[in-house]
Amino acid sequence: QVQLVESGGGLAQAGGSLRLSCAASGRTFSSRNMGWFRQVPGKVRQFVAGISRTGGTTYYAASVKGRFTISRDNANNSVYLQMNSLKPEDTAVYYCAASPVGSTWQLSSEYDDWGQGTQVTVSS
Repeated sequence: QVQLVESGGGLAQAGGSLRLSCAASGRTFSSRNMGWFRQVPGKVRQFVAGISRTGGTTYYAASVKGRFTISRDNANNSVYLQMNSLKPEDTAVYYCAASPVGSTWQLSSEYDDWGQGTQVTVSS
């Protein structure tokens, strides 16, 4: 089990950038795949990006591919989401989550541990 705390959310203008961070505690971080999800009120939590335990494989939702980059630093128990060319439709609460190796990236039900979320708001 890992405990996750997101930071870095805030307000950005369309076309701007934000970098989200997720700090993990617990000894199993480097053995887990990590993902970022987002959710707006009244809608289902949506997969954004995922990264394998070593960082060698990444996976993105079509809506963010080419604009967002996920990365991780196992030495510092952290995962990041660099968000560029932001759009108003990127506005949501963003969550990081941990899953066992071999899980399906896009399925939130396969992620065991979640952070509390950080709000991202993009103005037009």
